[in-house]
Amino acid sequence: MSSGPVDVVVVGSGPNGLAAAVTMAKAGLSVRVFEAAGTAGGGSRSAELTLPGHLHDVCSAVHPMAFASPFFRAFGIDRRVDFVTPEVSYAQVLDGGRAALAWHDLERTAEGLGADGAAWRRLFEPLLMERDAVVDFAMSPILRGPKHPFAATAMGLRMLASARAADAGFRTEEAGALLAGVSAHSIGPVASLGARAAGLLLGMLAHAPGGWPIPVGGSQAIVDALVADLRANGGELVTETRVHSLRELPSAHAVLLDVTPRALDGIAGDLLPNGYRSVLRRFRYGNAAAKVDYVLDGPVPWANAEVARAGTVHIGGSAAEIDAGERQLARGVHPKQPYVLVSQPSGFDPSRAPAGHTVLWAYTHVPRASGRDMTDAVTARIEQYAPGFRDRIVASAAIPASAMQLYNPNYIDGDIASGAASVGQLVARPVLSGTPWRTPLGGVYLCSASTSPGPGVHGMAGWHAARTALRDVFGIATPPPLAP
Repeated sequence: MSSGPVDVVVVGSGPNGLAAAVTMAKAGLSVRVFEAAGTAGGGSRSAELTLPGHLHDVCSAVHPMAFASPFFRAFGIDRRVDFVTPEVSYAQVLDGGRAALAWHDLERTAEGLGADGAAWRRLFEPLLMERDAVVDFAMSPILRGPKHPFAATAMGLRMLASARAADAGFRTEEAGALLAGVSAHSIGPVASLGARAAGLLLGMLAHAPGGWPIPVGGSQAIVDALVADLRANGGELVTETRVHSLRELPSAHAVLLDVTPRALDGIAGDLLPNGYRSVLRRFRYGNAAAKVDYVLDGPVPWANAEVARAGTVHIGGSAAEIDAGERQLARGVHPKQPYVLVSQPSGFDPSRAPAGHTVLWAYTHVPRASGRDMTDAVTARIEQYAPGFRDRIVASAAIPASAMQLYNPNYIDGDIASGAASVGQLVARPVLSGTPWRTPLGGVYLCSASTSPGPGVHGMAGWHAARTALRDVFGIATPPPLAP
């Protein structure tokens, strides 16, 4: 491990860890980042997982928060990374060749939903009018109190109203399924408040100016931009170095840990008060994701051709069917008809694969720690809505949930959210506090997705933790500008 004192040590180089490191380096502090893997990125790496020359996103693929996150806006990610924004943010495929489409354009989406068009518009239009305030509310600890009460109230009322049923009270199968599909990103019953919070935020961003963008060259491009800025400001990145104890770290005034509460308990050990360790041990991890990557000899042959225009596709049937599968999952059972989330970047970023080939990214929800290879189940599910899909497969690679933690230690038993995304754990994540990143150890902060504001590639946990440490440890009340 690199020795020699520094101002700041960061453990973990996922988007949150790098956001913290960049913020500290921009403040003129010496920063050293330790990463256990051979490359930086955490949940935002890209690699050749199937065949040479075919680039796959290992975890995150589409980035609704890239243009919306206050951290990424301040960092100027749109000036550092090339993105492409599909005109259809996401699609929900249904039986009989039907599909509901969430166009980037809210009006076009409403027109396509027929009898439910006006209701869809009423659901999202007020949120879009206050989108920056809604994002700020969603990206801040609830205990701090909303800076924008109208936005918070609008979001809260829609959460409560849409959580009354899986289909949110829509009259058509298309609209109910469209909202259920995006709500299922939370990995849980779609009518729960936590799922609806995720669905409303992601659904709003689908119609916002930035849409759901895809980074050209893979999610690694976002990580590479962060690492480049860190180094440009004098920071260091040390890979292939796993941290087992705080005592192993070089002398530093502040330590920021992009790790789970379980890992914090292990790394800090008896340095932490028993009461705080008990809170860390009570933190709940959710169910999991199992992933399959494909190489095809052409585009996906969707029964509804317009689905090819979507960057993301949700497979799961009606709202009731999606909810039933997620409820089976909550009981620890592999759903009979699994929900599958598909990203098809090749149609928007041809650099991902050689001419004539398509890379396809897919995951499905499974019980935590499941070791089941889901290739056959995911293939069958896509084939159901894209006849002939199976015949186009050139190669595939599967990552079962049980292997996710080997790739990224923050994905406990395959939980890619680094902790159940329930309302309770979004309020107290991992502790009930206006500054949940601060630990009882002076100068030690937690900055992972296990802290507020929770999962997603937004860098906000790292940014919040870094700004807290700047005030606490270094007396810097005004955070540094991050723009290029």
